[in-house]
Amino acid sequence: MAGGFGPGQGTGKAYPGNLTLYVTVTCMVAAMGGLIFGYDIGISGGVTSMDPFLKKFFPAVYRKEKADSSTNQYCKFDSQTLTMFTSSLYLAALLSSIVASTVTRIFGRKLSMLFGGVLFFAGALINGLAHAVWMLILGRILLGFGIGFANQSVPLYLSEMAPYKYRGALNIGFQLSITIGILVANVLNYFFAKIKGGWGWRLSLGGAVVPALIITIGSLVLPETPNSLIERGKGEEAKSKLKQIRGVDDVDEEFSDLVAASEASKMVEHPWANLLQKKYRPQLTMAILIPCFQQLTGINVIMFYAPVLFKTIGFGSDASLMSAVITGVVNVGATVVSIYGVDKWGRRFLFLQGGTQMLICQIVVAACIGAKFGIHGEPGNLPKWYAIVVVLFICIYVAGFAWSWGPLGWLVPSEIFPLEIRSAAQSINVSVNMIFTFIIAQIFLTMLCHLKFGLFLFFAFWVVIMTIFIFFFLPETKNIPIEEMVIIWKEHWFWSRYMVDVDYPGHGAVEMGNGRNGHKSV
Repeated sequence: MAGGFGPGQGTGKAYPGNLTLYVTVTCMVAAMGGLIFGYDIGISGGVTSMDPFLKKFFPAVYRKEKADSSTNQYCKFDSQTLTMFTSSLYLAALLSSIVASTVTRIFGRKLSMLFGGVLFFAGALINGLAHAVWMLILGRILLGFGIGFANQSVPLYLSEMAPYKYRGALNIGFQLSITIGILVANVLNYFFAKIKGGWGWRLSLGGAVVPALIITIGSLVLPETPNSLIERGKGEEAKSKLKQIRGVDDVDEEFSDLVAASEASKMVEHPWANLLQKKYRPQLTMAILIPCFQQLTGINVIMFYAPVLFKTIGFGSDASLMSAVITGVVNVGATVVSIYGVDKWGRRFLFLQGGTQMLICQIVVAACIGAKFGIHGEPGNLPKWYAIVVVLFICIYVAGFAWSWGPLGWLVPSEIFPLEIRSAAQSINVSVNMIFTFIIAQIFLTMLCHLKFGLFLFFAFWVVIMTIFIFFFLPETKNIPIEEMVIIWKEHWFWSRYMVDVDYPGHGAVEMGNGRNGHKSV
């Protein structure tokens, strides 16, 4: 299946409900959970290009950078200790996301968000006050624990709260918050780097307490989702909440589907093992490959190390930080485009268009850097116009990512999972994302040293693979009620072979479980 469904086309369901002010504000507050992830991504690349920070914690890198300004630019920052500072966070996030799955399912989405905020706050405090590398690493680990909880719970929360016709736009609020966090971090790095005395990096790292407080306080005032309330046996409260967030009294059909889905999910004793069942093969494949591909776009090369990267290709320290700010502005603007278009144009269109755009830009950037730096990484005099061309194409690349793989990498997995595997599957999604984020962060500087300009061609190859994958294997999910999502797999040319009638008889009111329970569906 290559096309999309409109409301009710694939499922026969079109739940009544409006986009209320209440649910809009609620989703905006919840989406702020992305700030902590974005702030961290932006801040870590900036401080690792600040001389006072390098001199204090990574003196060997600092000496190497200063000593070889006229030689191989590709290998200036190649340090496993320096990259461990950045990437240790993602191993911690991987571990905590697994724990977060249980917390989210048993105690609700709000508590996971609260844990995320508190742990991130503690990590930010330790990093801002750090006097030794071990304090930096400890702080990063606590930040990672916080991100694991937030990234596990926030996309689920948004997908469950939003009316199905607006689910894409509201869910992408999470990605918008990530991009705003990156931009704010880049701006702060630019100004804090100018502070006399060389202690501006402390403000950069310690400033993470602000987004941590936002999500902590937000988690205390947000309502719980109807799905979670039903899951925990609070049916009456869930129905009342559903009426409030939909803005209508006629919620019986949606509520009964949620209850049926919850009852079916309770019959699943081992959600983790359940993920391996044949009927969940499409969702499990997407939960693994989409976050994997998201990192293999190469975006974190730009976002983690933008200042380092721009400094490497010949920009001064100030100019490299300002270039990172420019890419941050593009990132935010393009994410707004995605919010506008995701429920209008569909997920597949944005995936395919963004992939094509990123591919072209990566080839151009590789050619530009290769032509000027060659194999030996000696640029000589880098003309200003040449640097501007490189930044321009990097910005076009960032825009392509920001309205496709950036937001959709979180949106699509969070909206396709049936309730009975939703928390476990989201943990797989976050875990795979963090594993590949860690790997890319840890080996990027080494890859840059060895692959040189070919690094961009390496990521371009993966963009080709993932774009082909989306074209053939991802059905359109726009305007499909989240509890009816299973129909798109049953009607897909490839995935239909896994969706046998004994598991999912009929269309519309899709049954759950083994087909004998008479439950309507997820």
